[in-house]
Amino acid sequence: MTTVAIKYEMPIFGNTIQEMQFKYPELFWALFLLLIPIFIHLFQLRRFKKTPFTNVKFLKKVVSESRQSNTLKKWLLLFTRMLLLAAFIFAFAQPFFAKETALKSKETVIYLDNSFSLELKDDGATLLENAVQELIKTLPKTERFTLFTNTKTFRNTTLPEVQNEFLALAASNNQLQLNEIYLKGNTLFSTDNSTEKNLIVLSDFQQNMVGSQLDSLQNVNVHWVTLRAEETTNVAVDSAYIESESSENLNLSVKLSGSGKITNIPVSLFNGDKLVAKTSTSFNEFKKGTANFSIPKNEAFDGKIEITDSGLTYDNSLYFTIAEKEKIKVLAIGDTQNTFLNRIFTKDEFVYTASELKSLNYSNLPAQNFIVLNNLEQIPSSLTTSLKVFTDNGGHLTIIPSTISNIDSYNALTSNYGATAFLQNKRDEREITNISFSHPLYRNVFEKNVTNFQYPKVSAYYKIKTVAPTALAFQDNEPFLISNNTFYLFTSSLSTENSNFINSPIVVPTFYNMASGSLNLPPLYSVLGQSVSVDVPTSLAQDDILKLKKGSYEFIPQQQSLSNKVSLSFNESLKEDGTYEIRQDEKTIKNISFNYDRNESNLTYLNIQDQKTASTSTSISSLFQTIEKDSTVTELWKWFVILALVLLFIEVLIQKYLK
Repeated sequence: MTTVAIKYEMPIFGNTIQEMQFKYPELFWALFLLLIPIFIHLFQLRRFKKTPFTNVKFLKKVVSESRQSNTLKKWLLLFTRMLLLAAFIFAFAQPFFAKETALKSKETVIYLDNSFSLELKDDGATLLENAVQELIKTLPKTERFTLFTNTKTFRNTTLPEVQNEFLALAASNNQLQLNEIYLKGNTLFSTDNSTEKNLIVLSDFQQNMVGSQLDSLQNVNVHWVTLRAEETTNVAVDSAYIESESSENLNLSVKLSGSGKITNIPVSLFNGDKLVAKTSTSFNEFKKGTANFSIPKNEAFDGKIEITDSGLTYDNSLYFTIAEKEKIKVLAIGDTQNTFLNRIFTKDEFVYTASELKSLNYSNLPAQNFIVLNNLEQIPSSLTTSLKVFTDNGGHLTIIPSTISNIDSYNALTSNYGATAFLQNKRDEREITNISFSHPLYRNVFEKNVTNFQYPKVSAYYKIKTVAPTALAFQDNEPFLISNNTFYLFTSSLSTENSNFINSPIVVPTFYNMASGSLNLPPLYSVLGQSVSVDVPTSLAQDDILKLKKGSYEFIPQQQSLSNKVSLSFNESLKEDGTYEIRQDEKTIKNISFNYDRNESNLTYLNIQDQKTASTSTSISSLFQTIEKDSTVTELWKWFVILALVLLFIEVLIQKYLK
C-alpha cells in the first residue's frame, strides 16, 4: 500500500515550528467513533431512579452532594474515554516528526581527490589512505552510491562491491578543477527531480583547483570535506636546465622549492643507477634553492636528480636525458656565393650543404630535413614536384626569391602552401618594422617586445596574396616573411644589393629556428600530460613501429612514419615518470625522459570559509552524521500508545475512587 503523509504544524521549543506528519492519515475517519462515548454519556444523564426515604429532611443535603459528585464523575469519564480512543486512533495513524527531505529517496555522489598532494602523511599514513579508511568505516554497507576520482569512476555501487579497489587506490598526477568536479558529479545523478541529491567533495582544496568562476549546482546539495595534514612541509625538485657549457663540460642548474619549515637539504645526481655527484642546497626567504652540477660534454647521460624529504614523494626525483645531439640536415639550392647561411648552420649542430640548381642531385632531397631555395630566378617543374613530396613527408622548406624571379614558376610551387601567390614586383624601399612576437619563430627569442630595434630594409619586394600567418612585416603591414607549418616564404630577395636583412641580428634566430623546427629533437625532459612531439631520425619498414620501454613496462605512442624520420606524439596516455628507451626491433635508438608536473607541490590552500557554494566539514564521519541526522524520522506512535494506557489507568482510578 502506498503511504501518504500529511503535515500538522505545532509549536515546540518556543518559536520553533515542528511539522508532525502521519503515515496513515486515512485512519482519522475513525475519529467519528468519539461520538459513541458522547451518546452514551447523554443517555446516562437522562436516566434517573426514585428511591423512597422515611425522612427526606435529613437526607436532602446528602442527596444534593451525591448528584453533583456523580455528574462530575460522568464528565471525567467522558473526557478520559474520548482522549483514550483518540490516542489509539493517533497511534494507528503512526505520527512522526521529520524534515521534508527525510522522506525523499537519496542519491549520493562522492568525489575523492587522489592527486599527488594527498600523499602528505598524517598520523603515519597518507591523507588518501586515511580518507579511504574513513569512508570504509562510515559508508553504510547496503547503501548504493557513486564515487569518482581523478582517474576512476564507480557507478551505483555498494561498499562491499568496491572495497578492495578502494584500498588499492593510488595517487595520480591528474587533478580535476572544481568546475570539472561539479560538472562530472552532476552528470552522475539521475534526472529524477523527486530525489534528494548530495555531492560530497573530499579534497585538500589547493588553490590551483580553481580555474575559473565556480558556479553552484541546481537541485544538488554540495558538501566539502577538507583533507589536510597538520604539518605541510615539502621540498620539490622543480626543474633542471643547461645553464652554460664549455669545451668539455655542461653546467646543469637545478631549481628547488619548498614550503613549511625547511633547512639545507642534500641533492644527489645519478647517471642511470650510478651516483656521480652530491651537493647541499640552502633556501632563501622565498623558499627557493639552486643546485649546480658539471656534466661531461658529448657523452650520453641518463640523469636523475634526487632528494629525500618528509613531504610529498612524487617530486623528490627529476629525470633528464642528454644524448648525442642529432645533426639537422640542411640543403641550400641556388646562390652559393652568399655565405650567410653557412655561418648560421654551424657544423656542431647541422649538416649543411649548398648546391647550384644545375648540379642538384634530386635523389638527395628526401634525406634532408630543411631546404632553402635561395635567389632562384626560376623553379623547374621537376623541382616543384619533388619539393611538394618533400614537404608532404614532413620536410621544411624556405623560399627566398630573386629580384627578377619568374612569378609563374614560383606560383606553381607556393600555391600548395596557404594558397600563396606572387602578384607583382614593387620597386619601393621599405623598412621591416613589425615582428610577430607570438609567432613560433620568435616566441622565446625576445625577453620583451622590442620598440627601439634597428630595423632592416629592402629596396624591392613582391606583393603577394596568402592566407598564411605573417611573422615579419613592413611598416604598412605588407608581409615580408610568412609561414604555414612546414613552409616559409620571404617576399624579397636577401641579396646584399637589395636588402641588409642578413646583417641584422634577427636573421640568426629566424633561420636557426626554421631549421630547428624541421627536426623536433627530444628536450632535456618533457612533462607528463602536456602535448609533446619528438622526431626520431629513422626509417620504418611496413608494419614496423617504435616502442617506449622502461623496465618491464612497454608503451606504444602515437606515431607517423615519414621518409627520413618518425614523428612521435605524447599526450595524457603516458602516466609514469622516468627515462624510457625508444626501441625499434628490440634495438634502442635513443632515450627520452618524462617528469610529473610540479603543480601539486605548491601546498597553498583555499580558504573554504569564503566560498558560498557548499557546506563544509572537517571530517567524513561528521558529515555523514549530519546527513543522517537530516534524514532521521522520529516516530511518535509509541508515545500515543503509552498515553492511551495512562488514560486507561486514570479511568480505573476514577471508577474506583470517585463516588
